[in-house]
Amino acid sequence: MTVTSSTILAVSKHVPWNKGKIVGAKPPLRPKHVWSVRTKLQVEGRMRDLALFNVAIDSKLHGCDVVALKVDDLAPGGYSADRATVRPKKTGRPVKFELTESTRQAIDDYLRGYGQEVRRIPVQWPAAE
Repeated sequence: MTVTSSTILAVSKHVPWNKGKIVGAKPPLRPKHVWSVRTKLQVEGRMRDLALFNVAIDSKLHGCDVVALKVDDLAPGGYSADRATVRPKKTGRPVKFELTESTRQAIDDYLRGYGQEVRRIPVQWPAAE
């Protein structure tokens, strides 16, 4: 049997979804990007988001661990602590980290919005209203 051009099936050319795209881990944020995000959050008055962003940068925790943090983990008694200890989901081992001055200030500014009702803050970080 001879193969002719009429007997060869036409093979459709499938273009991969990631052709020409860089795949894999994204590069870490540079300090100029971190400061631009902080500035934008401050200008927009999003104190909760600024506090959580600063905590994420200081702690280097995964996102799921940052959003699982409780107000009491970082600000026992209504004032931000110098250090915090968290147990990440992945390893289960306690991780200690220090909160920078800008992070403590952002947490205090966020809590100040509650005035004298600090004890009435929900366990999780309530969304900005």
